[in-house]
Amino acid sequence: MTKSRVQAKAVDTSKLRNFVVGSAIGLAVIFGAMSLRADEAITKTHGFNFFGELKYPADYKHLDYVNPDAPKGGEISIWTMGTFDSFNPYTRKGRAGALASAPFESLLEGTSDEVGTSYGLLAETLEYPEDQSWVIFNMRPEARFSDGTPVTADDVAFTYELFLNEGLASYRAILGQIVTGVEILGPHRVKYSFADDASRRDAIPIVGGLPVKSKAWFEKTGAKLDESRMEPAIGSGPYVLDSYDINKRITYKRNPDYWGNDLPFNKGRANFDTIRVEYFADSNAAFEGFKSGAYTFRQENSSKSWATAYDFPALDEGHVIKTLLPDGGMATGQSYVMNLRRDKFDDIRVRQAVGLLFNFEWSNESLFYGQYARINSFWENSELAAAGMPSDAELALLEPIADLLPAGVIDGEAVMAPVSGNRTLDRKNLRKASALLDEAGWTVGDDGLRRNAAGETLTIEIIEDSPTFDRVHLPFIDNLKAAGIDAIYSRIDPAQMTDRSRNYDFDMMVDQFPMSLEPSSGLKQYFGSETADQSVFNSMGLKSEAVDTLIEHVMNAQNKAELATSVKALDRTLRAYYFWVPQWFNDAYRVAYWDMYEHPETLPPFALGNLDFWWYNAEKAADLKAKGVLR
Repeated sequence: MTKSRVQAKAVDTSKLRNFVVGSAIGLAVIFGAMSLRADEAITKTHGFNFFGELKYPADYKHLDYVNPDAPKGGEISIWTMGTFDSFNPYTRKGRAGALASAPFESLLEGTSDEVGTSYGLLAETLEYPEDQSWVIFNMRPEARFSDGTPVTADDVAFTYELFLNEGLASYRAILGQIVTGVEILGPHRVKYSFADDASRRDAIPIVGGLPVKSKAWFEKTGAKLDESRMEPAIGSGPYVLDSYDINKRITYKRNPDYWGNDLPFNKGRANFDTIRVEYFADSNAAFEGFKSGAYTFRQENSSKSWATAYDFPALDEGHVIKTLLPDGGMATGQSYVMNLRRDKFDDIRVRQAVGLLFNFEWSNESLFYGQYARINSFWENSELAAAGMPSDAELALLEPIADLLPAGVIDGEAVMAPVSGNRTLDRKNLRKASALLDEAGWTVGDDGLRRNAAGETLTIEIIEDSPTFDRVHLPFIDNLKAAGIDAIYSRIDPAQMTDRSRNYDFDMMVDQFPMSLEPSSGLKQYFGSETADQSVFNSMGLKSEAVDTLIEHVMNAQNKAELATSVKALDRTLRAYYFWVPQWFNDAYRVAYWDMYEHPETLPPFALGNLDFWWYNAEKAADLKAKGVLR
């Protein structure tokens, strides 16, 4: 069972391009007004990776994991839960429709088989000096928005200003710290300059990853980036909004005039003529819809359904494929999160006690059919996860800030999630939790409830918008009550969930912390003090000088060994704050689909790609319809 939550997310920072001008001594160039030294080496490249070589050469024909000859056509349909009242994915107001960011492209885009690498999309090439103090993007003059107007350097500069002034506050802070200015050098040539202390690992990808907006469209409509609206901004991507029925469905269609169809980067991608999203109130209703053919592709997030519910006629007769596909990515960091903005969670012993009362082992055996492994690390299922005692290299980072660290970070092993027995309530962990709460000053009264010295009851409310999670939350609630906590479970509707989570109006909720294998300044949005009261990603409201310092070490890592050391030091420190109760993960995609789709035999390690590089088999689809099993 994995949690799916729709909320505004950070702008993808995985993009890039280059430009080369040679001279007799190599890559030195003079750009006139740019006042470059004649002997300054300029890199010209079609892609960017701070740490090493690019997998794909400049003359690559297509990405390795696609079928370059995949046919175009047909429809794929998926489901999502809840409601929508906006087609602006970059606002904190309202709830954006599914895939609302699909129409937009950026100068650079990452691949699904590399870490930290970006290749040119709207940009044809990029160029930058050895110190990466600036970057110039040379854009593709053939790039067009969906209305046929060209994508220009003016649009890129406008996009930067738009996100700087109207983007999420946490993102604005990072963008403002990195970029000192943007210059238009020509109709399709734009330069970004970076602050001296900006992370060089972030600078180029973050500006290359901005989703480029049409300046003309925003000026014509008067639209704001931070407002909720039903009229979508135009983009340059392969899909455009086709139609929608509020809270029922959204359909996107492939733009037949898409400018980038023949790019090597796009070969074998964007293969469906239409992508339809059906909305359902909950997963059970959605599953019934899938069985009837209301939509055709389902990624299963319920272990119970996967184990017990796939016995309907269409599957038995071979019309529906049910399969596990490998997922090489990290765990998402799914967990119960405690809101540190609430005084009740000030004492770390309270947080430790709460964590002891969630019984993963019983849940996995009784509820999940043994399909999951426990999350312990923010970088679970990767070599970046901290383990055991800190290494000498980690200690070199941790010891100078020893007085700022939680207990046990330096002289203890990395915190692991508690282990429980096979009964719903583990008595041993209950005794430990009760002792911790007593020590923290929350003592049990005659009514069995815990109160502090001021007579305040220890009340903890868990909020949730999916009935699928009732069977997980309710036993946890019972365990909390057994420890004397006035535990409340509130299932609310999706709109309330969006509002309360964004406004930090909760004690505990389920959230995710999806990390990168090459993390950098995005860590500030998840764990940094500066934006803790603004960021939608730092749901717990963590403010830690030690964490801030370690994030700087991660951002300033100059090679992969330094990166691994600094991430492990950060990971063990975060875990020692006990602000989360880690849940579970699965290293495979559980998918079911009506048998009219194909995918490459070998999937890339970091993407399922069903909306990206799968394709429609028209012959199989016609057979299903001829048999009357699919509309």
